[in-house]
Amino acid sequence: SLMVDVTGQTRKKKVILPSYLQEKKPNTIPNKKIEDPASGKLSTSSLATRQDLTGFHLIPPRVTFGVLKEGCTYATTVIMKNVGVNFSRFRVKQPPPYTGLRVMYMPGPVAAGLQVELEIEIFAMLIGGKDTGGLEELSHNIEILTETETLLLPVKANILF
Repeated sequence: SLMVDVTGQTRKKKVILPSYLQEKKPNTIPNKKIEDPASGKLSTSSLATRQDLTGFHLIPPRVTFGVLKEGCTYATTVIMKNVGVNFSRFRVKQPPPYTGLRVMYMPGPVAAGLQVELEIEIFAMLIGGKDTGGLEELSHNIEILTETETLLLPVKANILF
């Protein structure tokens, strides 16, 4: 309990949590329903402890391709690390075709402390037909559905035509 110390005496000062426990992870949306979208039904008696002990970190947390030539394909790798204490599942909601983005990965559970690679591929193409001075900006959030939350991976690129 946070009300007593290790000797069983009542605490005189409030417990200060470490900074990494106080802050909410950026670009995440907590899941509201009990059934998770990645692995089906949960069979645990306490969802609160399960949510505290699971989670993924994206390295890097955002992707910036820079200036791309129209008609070419570019790719980069994002590492998704399981920082929880149990294995966890995820799935990627593929971006719409008009963005030119595609995410390639190996589906399956990820053990605690291990990581998987997500290959983000972009085919540089024009979305709109308007004149923007030879440069068009693409910005999209890739949704990664995990057992406890939805991670958003921002992807940005400038397409030169």
